[in-house]
Amino acid sequence: MSLWCSDGLDFTAYLDRIGAAAPPVPTLDALRELHRAHVTSIPFENLEIIVGRPIPLDIAAVQRKLVEQVRGGYCFEHVALFAAALERLGFRFTALSGRVILGGDPETRPATHALLAVEFDDGSRYLCDVGFGRGPLEPIPLANGAEVEQDGWGFRLTSSPVGDLFGTARWVLAQRAEEWIPRNAFTFDPQFPIDYAVGNHFVSTSPRSPFVTRSFVQRFDERTHETLDGVTWTTEKPDGLSQVRDVEPAELPVLLADVFGVVLDPDDCRAVIAAETRRIAESAS
Repeated sequence: MSLWCSDGLDFTAYLDRIGAAAPPVPTLDALRELHRAHVTSIPFENLEIIVGRPIPLDIAAVQRKLVEQVRGGYCFEHVALFAAALERLGFRFTALSGRVILGGDPETRPATHALLAVEFDDGSRYLCDVGFGRGPLEPIPLANGAEVEQDGWGFRLTSSPVGDLFGTARWVLAQRAEEWIPRNAFTFDPQFPIDYAVGNHFVSTSPRSPFVTRSFVQRFDERTHETLDGVTWTTEKPDGLSQVRDVEPAELPVLLADVFGVVLDPDDCRAVIAAETRRIAESAS
């Protein structure tokens, strides 16, 4: 069996889901096309946790949810799916774990974000971050100081020593807002599916995880970044303009379907409404 279980991936269904064609060879252009199609087609969401279900990472469960159903997932699910697709196509890559910092201190944040580094025959390497929920749209060259503009969205990679005994380099991916915001930090320590299983357990069950307390959904494309944080809906544009609205819990199912591309069955709709209603009541008490 392949490491990322690509033999169990319904590759045709995956390509249909993201609206992409199968590339004949694993080139940089092919990687760019797949990355952009994946990021703009499959949303980020943690709603399985909110309705009280675990997050399995086996390829059958991931593709059932992200491909067959009109749903999304969070980073571990996205990367499990994307890694299986890249493996099927013959790309050479290494899985990594990052620390989501958003301007904070890397030493105080757990390594609970999944990413991939892809290498080509000429030695060039590219960072693929399909599971963050806010781009990038395409891979970013893994080079210190690399700065890219993708349809108005800006991203930058920098590298500096961690300061350990082994000369380890820490890479930081920053996103541009009014200023550059360091978003996640990572090293080149290879990760395997079992490592993601450990991180997934923490993120989906620990009371210290930000994803167990409220609904969090994102949809990102060339024009907008939509975020639902609890009952706060934010729309951000590449030029920095944004709009923030609060919605009622009862409005969530329609909003999720129409804006975020997440369609819940009736039972899950009721569960999400109940969870957000309860959270609002508890925060007000």
